[in-house]
Amino acid sequence: MRPAGVVQQEIRGRMPGRLLIVAAGLVACLALLSMTVGRYAGGATPVLSAMADLLTGSPPADPLFSTVLWNVRLPRVVAGMVAGAALAASGATFQGLFRNPLVSPDLLGVSVGASLGAALGIFLSLHVLAIQGLAFAGGLMAVGAAYGVAAAVRHRDPVLTLVLTGIAIQALVGAGISLIKILADPYDQLPAITFWLLGSMTAVTRFDVLSILPAVALGLAPLILLRWRINLMTLGDEEAQSLGVDTRAVRLVTIAGATLVTAATVSVTGVIGWIGLIVPHAARMIFGPDFRVMLPGSMLLGAGLLLIIDMLARSIATIEVPLGILTAVVGAPFLLWLMASGRRSWQ
Repeated sequence: MRPAGVVQQEIRGRMPGRLLIVAAGLVACLALLSMTVGRYAGGATPVLSAMADLLTGSPPADPLFSTVLWNVRLPRVVAGMVAGAALAASGATFQGLFRNPLVSPDLLGVSVGASLGAALGIFLSLHVLAIQGLAFAGGLMAVGAAYGVAAAVRHRDPVLTLVLTGIAIQALVGAGISLIKILADPYDQLPAITFWLLGSMTAVTRFDVLSILPAVALGLAPLILLRWRINLMTLGDEEAQSLGVDTRAVRLVTIAGATLVTAATVSVTGVIGWIGLIVPHAARMIFGPDFRVMLPGSMLLGAGLLLIIDMLARSIATIEVPLGILTAVVGAPFLLWLMASGRRSWQ
């Protein structure tokens, strides 16, 4: 008979994997439920019927509902899952790299840089694709500026310098956004800019989803492939280097990947805060601090949370509530609860 300690260790080792499977199942159920929510013929029966028609090749029993389902709701559900997973993965990576539980994708100015690009595009009355392109470029430029300034400042703690530079870049870019809002047409452009800054998936199309998938996949690849090195870097640079990790190269590649993921997401959905901050905390509490498990756990929780938020946004009022408002309503109390309860989930 094996010792009880060995059995308990084996059970603990299997638990994260089983929890990931359960989480994936819940996300799939939420995705199905999300496709039933809407102002046109809600409910599970029409959705299941449309799926059966698609699988069997039969003509749709309700062509109008099928059009709404496949062209409106499905892209929105997929966009919510991709955005939630991407923002959560980005936040988990930043928190692991900087060993700081208060770090989020906004740290290096990604979101605010993308906001400036989108606000400029709306102010210039550009096409929606050009607005998304400017948002994407704005996020990358903000991070590039933060890196450039941080690299020019020597003889300082590189991590602290990068964080402070990111905060300064955020303040500077925020001033640019405020200037554009003052100059914008108050009846047309200003509401559009404000609504975009609050985050929404109302206008997401199938083309939008397909356009960001390559960038999201490219950004997630280094985070997944280097997850065990990131795991070691949570111990600190000196310990990681003693174990053979090139901390400078890993930090550069993974931050670039997390930035790319965030910028691509923000360029389509607008600014959706709090996901990258609170979801890694929840994942760390559920799946443990091991980054190899916590990363996929964060992605699943982020996808599920954003699906729930999006369903609430479509259901709780006669008009659609911006996602950024609801994520703040959920995220701020959660963070306060973490602080008040004294949980030390980071360790």
